Amino acid sequence: MNAVGYSITFFVSWWLFLFMVLPIGVITHSETDEEIKDGIEVGSPVHANIKKKMLITTGITIIFMIIVAIVDYLDLVSIK
Repeated sequence: MNAVGYSITFFVSWWLFLFMVLPIGVITHSETDEEIKDGIEVGSPVHANIKKKMLITTGITIIFMIIVAIVDYLDLVSIK
């Protein structure tokens, strides 16, 4: 696989892992004892922690890409 193949794999994998990580640890406004103000959706998260989840996603993707590179380098799986 060349650099373009690794880039595409990283990009697609990053989004896939992001959608897996997003719901982890989410507490909605309906699950708290706080009073819900007008204009706030009850199903919206209290603290989304998007930056932390993006960093976690990037770390998972880098580990995944290392595994993909090892499998590719050692030619453990052939799709030709």
